[in-house]
Amino acid sequence: MEFAELEKIVEGNDRSGGRIVSKQSTFVGMVSQCPEMHRVFSVIQRVATTPSTVLILGESGTGKELVAKAIHKMSGRSGKLVPVNCGAIPEEILESELFGHERGAFTGAVASKIGRFQMAEGGTIFLDEIGEMSPKLQVKLLRVLQERRIDPVGSTRSVEVNVRVVAATHRDLREEVRQGRFREDLFYRLHVVPISLPPLRDRGGDPVMLAQSFIDGMCRQTSRDPKVFSDCAREALIRYDWPGNVRELQNLVERISVMHEGRIITADDLPDYIVGSQPRITVATAIGEAPKEFFLPEEGVDFNEMIDNLETSLIVAALERTDGNKKAAADLLRLNRTTLVEKIRKKGLDAAIPRRGSERGEGPQSSSQLEDAELF
Repeated sequence: MEFAELEKIVEGNDRSGGRIVSKQSTFVGMVSQCPEMHRVFSVIQRVATTPSTVLILGESGTGKELVAKAIHKMSGRSGKLVPVNCGAIPEEILESELFGHERGAFTGAVASKIGRFQMAEGGTIFLDEIGEMSPKLQVKLLRVLQERRIDPVGSTRSVEVNVRVVAATHRDLREEVRQGRFREDLFYRLHVVPISLPPLRDRGGDPVMLAQSFIDGMCRQTSRDPKVFSDCAREALIRYDWPGNVRELQNLVERISVMHEGRIITADDLPDYIVGSQPRITVATAIGEAPKEFFLPEEGVDFNEMIDNLETSLIVAALERTDGNKKAAADLLRLNRTTLVEKIRKKGLDAAIPRRGSERGEGPQSSSQLEDAELF
């Protein structure tokens, strides 16, 4: 099964200002135009039909459960996918949840109960947040992985299980092993086929593409007219760091789909923490998208002064985004580099250029050295 290329072309700017023109790809419910995600899709294809244990690594909200579901769906296994959040269930309850218990095994055990491993017989068990598991349960899980048998709480007999194990964590398990918080032997049992998911901030134009995909789906579900993101809003989505990753983006889009009444979603419809502290008039006016709060004072304005201030703001913003690289800033502003250099000189903006060399502790550099460095 190959992941399919969609016909829709996604255009925008990446975080460094470079142009993105890429085809989307969809794969078992996941959509991306990011090469690193395409490599993830390829690994899922190769590993899905094998019995190998998979360890999914990535920050919270990057879609680890979606990967587990894709692996199970493509595995062809007859059983079902049974998820367990190891970080959300107290230790004294988690053992019973995983392995089951016999009647009278502990106070409140009024009847026997099968655990999640037995529920997943012939299928897949997804152990989310495996890094939160206590040392005691780590030992028991290690035995299950080694022998493919479980010991229900209070039982004197073992039960054989045929279950594919997929685990996930947002923690650095190698560091957890070094700190003595995670068993090294269990780590290697889990780390058979690792799949690392990139954070959303490192996925190029995916925030724009995912946002549009989410808003399309929500508009269909609620029978609302389709909505699109303006260029200014798309730029803001790409520049934001997304600490909550795809989950944060999806929640934002849901809020917008409920609250926004128009067809075009502009930067003014996004929260301030996403747009940033830069005055919205600068970017919005530059692309012909007047912000809602813009108004013309009754006494009028000096047009030439306003345009000059706008030009200055754009140049400073481009220099800040490119860490003072004039060539990259010129590309961002669609200017010749010599034209930009001349404008910087005339406006006296040398002080606005970040000195990257001194930030790295390389000492002061002459202007000619900086100019030469920017050619590479």
